[in-house]
Formats: sequence, C-alpha cells, structure tokens
Amino acid sequence: IGSLRELRQRQSDRLSKSVKSGGKLYTYTRNMPKRVNELTEGGSIYWVIKRFIRARQKIISIEKKTNEEGRVFCAINLDWELIPVIPRRQKSFQGWRYYKDEETPGDIDHSGSIDFEDIPPDMIQDLRELCLI
Repeated sequence: IGSLRELRQRQSDRLSKSVKSGGKLYTYTRNMPKRVNELTEGGSIYWVIKRFIRARQKIISIEKKTNEEGRVFCAINLDWELIPVIPRRQKSFQGWRYYKDEETPGDIDHSGSIDFEDIPPDMIQDLRELCLI
C-alpha cells in the first residue's frame, strides 16, 4: 500500500466482495495477539504506510481461524471507518505493538481546512516539530 487513498480503495473493493463475510472487513495475520481483550475493548490497528503511521481502524473482534491446509491464523474484524491520524515516523515491523494512550498519534481533526492526505508525511513531521500543526 503506497498511500491512504490506496488503502481506502482496497478496503472499498473488499466491501463489494464481502458478501461471504456478511459485509465485514477483515485483515489477516499469522499470529494471535497476546492481549486480545484489550484490543477488542476499544483498541485500534494502526496502519504504517511508507514509514509513517497514517491511519487507524477500531478493532471489533479477533478470531482464530484455520485455512484449508490446516494452518491457524488470526482474522481481525475492523470497523469500516478509516481514521486518519497525524503522521508519525515508524519503521516497518512485523508482529504486535501495544501503545499506551499517550503514545498513540492523535486523530486528524477534519473540522479544519487542511487535507493532510495531500501533504507529504515528511513535511507534516517538519511542521509538527515547528509547532505549526
């Protein structure tokens, strides 16, 4: 995924094909998180796009599934709303990271006139460091 728009489009495409899943949006990973209850009680998945955390989605449920080959995997049912966050630099990683509330990037307030999706993440980082946003 190269941009927030591309992520939105891919998830929108999944919605049109989600009859089998009852209109639910899933993302999949190999390993189950150790702190499932915390994640399903108000937790979010944060999307890293081009080395920046760019958005989050609330986690509705986490289910253990088995594929046709007998391999166990984790199905994460996500809320359809993709919430843009103030971009923050983040190296790509595999596995689960658990953030404390004060460590999470803030949601972008859409009441302003700036469309943060069109601003390069590096520029947003510079503007934040200068306390301009």
